[in-house]
Order: sequence, then structure tokens, then C-alpha cells
Amino acid sequence: MTIPDHAKQKIEAYLAKLRAQLRGFNDQQVAEIVAELRSHTIDKLAISGDAVTPTQVDTILAALGTPEELANQYITDNLLARAEVSRSPLRILDSLFRWASLSVAGSFVLISSVLGYFFGAVLILVAILKPFHPQTAGLWLLHDSTGDPEFSFRMGFSSTPPDGRDLLGWWIVPLGILAGCALVSLTTRLALWCARQYRKSRALPPT
Repeated sequence: MTIPDHAKQKIEAYLAKLRAQLRGFNDQQVAEIVAELRSHTIDKLAISGDAVTPTQVDTILAALGTPEELANQYITDNLLARAEVSRSPLRILDSLFRWASLSVAGSFVLISSVLGYFFGAVLILVAILKPFHPQTAGLWLLHDSTGDPEFSFRMGFSSTPPDGRDLLGWWIVPLGILAGCALVSLTTRLALWCARQYRKSRALPPT
């Protein structure tokens, strides 16, 4: 099918704007993305079998999103792919912050991951600090002003023991390290699994 000049001009103008927004990609990656989208758009036009109209081109390009939106999605996808390779919690959180700016699902995964890493880090820190603050660090059962019980992880920075009971004693050292590392590992696996599902959903649909 022969694509008329007006359709080619619209497609190339869209791709030029997209190319300018693809920060963080090398020239080869940008060329591959642009070529893939160009082929996808032309194939979509070819399916109609009729004379290509400006409205058809606009509809197909609108389905992809604005160049800015599409570039943000590609950048997020790239960050998630890098995080999957490195498996670094910091890189994972960085990519999730980007994903969270695009969707509610990304926000949910980000919040869950932040909580998972936070509690994992707290468990590990309490376990590490217990030998240095044996009387104050640990998992404590305290009572608030109304007399209701509450659990509290203490790092031991206070010079006096809290008004309560140390529930685990020295067991916090092995249990805190094991549980903390397990929670960090589980959070990483869950975040990367969610990222993979997002990246699969981002694949261009078959023509």
C-alpha cells in the first residue's frame, strides 16, 4: 500500500517530537524505537485498505498517546529494565517513582515497596544495634497513655530502657537479620514481577 505524503509528514512530525523526548537512550535505541513505531503506524494504516485520510492518521497516532506521554513510558520502561538487571533497591525505587507518576498501579507498587524496604531495614538495624545497646534495643511491648499495649522497634539510642518489656531479647539478632533480609528480598521480587507485567503490557499490540 502506498502511503500518501500528507500521512508520512504527520507520522514523521510525531516521531521527530518523540525522538527529542527520549532522554537517556543512545542513538541506536532511539532509532529502533522510532523504526518500530513507524512500522506499527504504517501497518495500521495498511489494514484499512482504503485511501488514507488525515483523520485515520490522527486516530492511530492519538491511540499511541502524545509524544511526551509515550516518551515517558519508554523512559520508565528503560529504568525498570535496568532495575531488573541490577536488582538494587535504590535503582528499583528510582524506577518505581517514575512509574508512579504515570499510573495508579505504579503508585501502589511504589508504596508497597517503600513499606517493605523500610520494615526490612528496621529489622536489620535493630538486630545490628542490639549488641551495642543491649538494654534498650529490640522489639518492645509498651503501654500508651490509655494503658493499651503497643509494639515498638527500638534502636537503643535512648540511655534508659523504655517502660515495657523486651519481647525477644537476644533472639532479635538472628531473627531480625533473617526476617529483614527475607522481607527485602521478597519486596525486590514482588516489585520486579510487577515491573515485568507492566513492561509486557507496554508492548505494541500486533497489527
